[in-house]
Formats: sequence, structure tokens, C-alpha cells
Amino acid sequence: MESRISPVPREARPYQGERAGLVTRLIANMVDALSVSVALLLAHAGFNALLFLISPRDFEYASTSAWLSVTTALLALVVYMTAAWSITGRTYGDHVMGLRVVGRRGHRVWPPTALVRAALCVGFPIGLLWCGVSASRRSLQDVVLRTAVIYDWRPRRGHGVDAVVA
Repeated sequence: MESRISPVPREARPYQGERAGLVTRLIANMVDALSVSVALLLAHAGFNALLFLISPRDFEYASTSAWLSVTTALLALVVYMTAAWSITGRTYGDHVMGLRVVGRRGHRVWPPTALVRAALCVGFPIGLLWCGVSASRRSLQDVVLRTAVIYDWRPRRGHGVDAVVA
């Protein structure tokens, strides 16, 4: 008899392939926002360190306006989500929470769909709250683009998933 070790925890197996709820998705989004914020802060600190190394005597801390900082953060979040969803189907926050974004046939979303979804998620984050009242656990972004966020703990996936998405 062959023994297999599953990456999916025993308690989570019944949920594999099911649509994710509001709380799980909110936590994943907070992890993503925190990750992008930390990356941008490190980039800003690195840029100032480089300026210091180039000219220590003339160094002045390079600061930015709040408007530019927020705009950069939002654009970085859109780029990050677009790349993650179109390449692996999950962002880091999705990975931490065991989630994956899939298209209407259960496959990874195409880059244009991922871009529109990311822009809608960043520009209209309140749309996520719809999955808390929707029987199908779909946000407004999911309804518009015919996508879904499912529980998927497996590290590598093929093209199909175990859930019916449409």
C-alpha cells in the first residue's frame, strides 16, 4: 500500500476547490497590502541609501508628497496583483491563506482579465464586501469578470481545478 503525504491539512480537505469567504479574502488582501507597502518602503530607503553613497556630503533625504506615495502604492498593488494572478493564480496573501483566483472555466486568469480585476479590486475595494452577502461568495469584481476565488492549498496546479466556477 502506497502512503501519500498531502499538502492539504486534513481539516481543510472538504473545502479544497470551494469558493472562499469574506474574512479569508480580507486577510489575504491585508497581507498583500502590507507586503507591497514594505517593498515600497524598502525601495525608498534603498534609493536614499544609494543617494547617500553617491554623495555623502551633499546628501539630503529624498521625500515625496503624500499624493505621489499613495498613487505609487496603488499602481504597484495593481501591477503586483496582475502579475501574480496571471502567472500563478495567487498573490502572496492568497498563498498564505490557501486561495487561488480562477477564471470561469477554473483555469488561471489571462493577463488582461487579471489587470482589469486588479484595477477593480484596488479602485473599488468595497466590492469585496459583496461576497459576504452573495450566496455564491463572489465579489462584485468576480461577478463582472466571471472569476472566483477558491481554496486551493496545493503548491502546483495544472490548468483545471475541482470547482465549478460559472
